[in-house]
Amino acid sequence: MNTGLDQYMDIFKDAVDDSAAKLTKSFEKILIEVIILFMVIPRKINFTQMGRYGSHVEQTYRNAFGLKKSKCIDWLKLNVSLAKRFFGKQGRWAIAIDPSYISKAGKKTPHIGRFWSGCAQSVKHGLEIMGIGLIDIDTKDCMTLRAHQSLSNKELSLRNKTMIDFYIGVIKRYRKELLKLSTLIVADAYFSTSTFVNGIKKEGFSLISRFRDNACLFYVYAGPRTGKRGRPKTKDGKIDMKNLDLTRMEKMEMKDIEGTAYTLIAYSKALRCKVRLVIWQMPNGKKKLFFSTDTSLSGEEVLLYYRTRFQIEFCFQCFVHITKCCQGNYEGDGNGIFYVFIQVTDDQHLSGETNF
Repeated sequence: MNTGLDQYMDIFKDAVDDSAAKLTKSFEKILIEVIILFMVIPRKINFTQMGRYGSHVEQTYRNAFGLKKSKCIDWLKLNVSLAKRFFGKQGRWAIAIDPSYISKAGKKTPHIGRFWSGCAQSVKHGLEIMGIGLIDIDTKDCMTLRAHQSLSNKELSLRNKTMIDFYIGVIKRYRKELLKLSTLIVADAYFSTSTFVNGIKKEGFSLISRFRDNACLFYVYAGPRTGKRGRPKTKDGKIDMKNLDLTRMEKMEMKDIEGTAYTLIAYSKALRCKVRLVIWQMPNGKKKLFFSTDTSLSGEEVLLYYRTRFQIEFCFQCFVHITKCCQGNYEGDGNGIFYVFIQVTDDQHLSGETNF
């Protein structure tokens, strides 16, 4: 009888084969076992618990979590393989990124520092990961691809870098595999800066994000050239959000949103480039500004991509729930974090293929 656990192992083995990962038989066996242990161990998960519930001694699991990069699996390729089994071989995809705060006490944990917590709306002591996911606007779902631990502000200052520079470096590190999936990156309003936009543009990506409510935007000049010397005119008046010129924009027909939405090609003073702008006027009178640096996208696609971005938050909820049970396992190259994220990806995938 083919049980749900058998399906789980078969799917994971197929994903490892598809990812072209070169693993030893012993490591592959431990990897599959650890993924299953994350599901079945009650309450706190640590190496002692793994040794109690698993088929290996405690030190074997410690060694597996402490492997160097050269001897470890390529987690991104493995999760991409799982994501393609879930979404299909192609679709309307985008790369969703979002930093997530993890509470952690103490002073000895690598890269511990003070990071922004969205839930608390304040800066708190702990850890942070840069989550990378693949979203599909047709299925309105997200599959986690990678977690990259952030450096603390103290460590970044020693390298003369900012947090934005660090995030760009993370994208650059995984650029080759991410470009095979999509050239679109979706992120929140924190990333709507010229530094980030120009940084990912050099790597071949475009940004879909949201402007601040007081963003300075201009209508794009579409009239004839004067023929005079100097730079051609590009801007044709500032966009007054209180008095929109509806003749210069197109009304969007979307049934699943409240209020009214308009779209146009506009010029952003902060980003110093043209963007596909979506102005969403909500029933309470407030306006939200969404944009894409890829002007070939339609306004409907920009809004769909940004709204689907929030699916990555559900991945973080699962991740934070598990890590609260696993604190103390972040050793070596951070393999503990990656084990947890692949566990989240597996559970997402299996929810559609097994009876779990």
